[in-house]
Amino acid sequence: MSIKIFSASFSGIEGILVKVEINISKGLPTFNIVGLGDTSIKESKDRVRAALVNLGYEMPLGHITINLAPADLKKEGSLFDLPIAIGILIASNQIKVDNYEDYLMVGELSLSGEINKVKGLLPLVIEARNRGIKNLIIPVENVKECSLIKDINLFPFNHLSQVIDFIMYKDLQPYKENMEFKKRNNFYDFNEIYGQESAKRALEIAVAGNHSILMFGPPGSGKSMLANRVSTIMPELNYEELLEVMKISSVSGEGSNEEDIIIDRPFRSPHHTSTPIALVGGGRNLLPGEITLAHNGVLFLDEVVEFKKSTLELLRQPLEERVMRIDRASGSVEYPCNFMLICAMNPCPCGFYGTNRKQCTCEEYIRNKYISRLSGPFLDRIDMFVSINGIDYADINKGGSGESSESIKSRIMEARKLQSERYKNKKFNTNSLMGNKEIKSYCKLKKESEDTMEEIYSRFNLSVRAYNRILKISRTIADLDSSVQVQRSHIIEALNYRRFINGEII
Repeated sequence: MSIKIFSASFSGIEGILVKVEINISKGLPTFNIVGLGDTSIKESKDRVRAALVNLGYEMPLGHITINLAPADLKKEGSLFDLPIAIGILIASNQIKVDNYEDYLMVGELSLSGEINKVKGLLPLVIEARNRGIKNLIIPVENVKECSLIKDINLFPFNHLSQVIDFIMYKDLQPYKENMEFKKRNNFYDFNEIYGQESAKRALEIAVAGNHSILMFGPPGSGKSMLANRVSTIMPELNYEELLEVMKISSVSGEGSNEEDIIIDRPFRSPHHTSTPIALVGGGRNLLPGEITLAHNGVLFLDEVVEFKKSTLELLRQPLEERVMRIDRASGSVEYPCNFMLICAMNPCPCGFYGTNRKQCTCEEYIRNKYISRLSGPFLDRIDMFVSINGIDYADINKGGSGESSESIKSRIMEARKLQSERYKNKKFNTNSLMGNKEIKSYCKLKKESEDTMEEIYSRFNLSVRAYNRILKISRTIADLDSSVQVQRSHIIEALNYRRFINGEII
């Protein structure tokens, strides 16, 4: 007898419907799983056998074949244990079940029959809903992340015996509890930072347009403090963005625990010793890296010059295309990585070049060697450069009496609203993602502004990429001013954010 039960797998952060086909025929006792399953799937036979026997059921004597269709798609993980066990019981007539094809089943079995949580479940639930399957049998520990999805019926269980009783008697209502997702306890606020008004202004512009930014200044000037407070002025995630963030967390294994379900924008701050795989993703299982975990949020690279140069160069393509494609012998996946990049660095090895606090002790060739760790192509992809100076005693004495995060956030929300309306028919919603076509359409300049831009381009020998970035930043500054037209003052302010350590416009 051959039967079919629906389950699912994933590739990247996209779910794929899988049909678990079970056939039991006469012959020597064998148990084969086909359909390009990895080692954890091949080991399902031992977990399923032990679980069934420990529950008092018999393992059929005969030739058992499990096919995971489509057979040409590589599958991984232990999430097929549950449908395989149920399929064997149905195919061997040990339980009588009708309409089992109305359900999608996912779960890992322990040897005693308990159903353990699995990772990557959220993309599977979304794919099932899109394919018209509304009834899902899942591990109880995955229910919170899955409750994000609307218009589905969730049936969470923690033991195989409960699933058997349910599919035989259908005596349970779908899970209906309204889950309350928590926000991080954020005790940070911009009004706690002494002075640094120009840096706060730059970060406001960067967040408003989702621009990348590099801050440089002496040790202790507040670069890390400023970066850590950026999340307090970022707009809330909308439903679509939240789903994308949670799908990535689910696939990476970070979103299955209840305490991990947080609906704030991601803020990732990898250490400078991070490997290329940790930063951009990959490895044996093609897992997402930090740039993908920062999708729809912030990637903060503190002490950016301490990262290996070859590692930083890997960010060039993701910063432009906002996707990371990983191709390995084991397969290919594509992960989204639309993040706001924030970098921080000292201007030289001793940290005091260009400041009036202490005398720089670095020789010129040492400073040049230090800065050259950041390549020209990498710097060309940074939208804004901001000098962070030391704090004056007067600012320390005043204390944190500056503008609050909530006040800054309100202006950013208004600017983001203008951008959403402007790009409502586009695949993006922030100024940083404008292409050449959009720049020509939405950054039109009047005669005075056009003359200023032409002079800037010729005088500083800008690249076309730098020219476009100045226009994008100008557009964001205009949005913060609620200005329809990009004015000359907006261009001049944007130009000042293209000055690097030596004051040169790049």
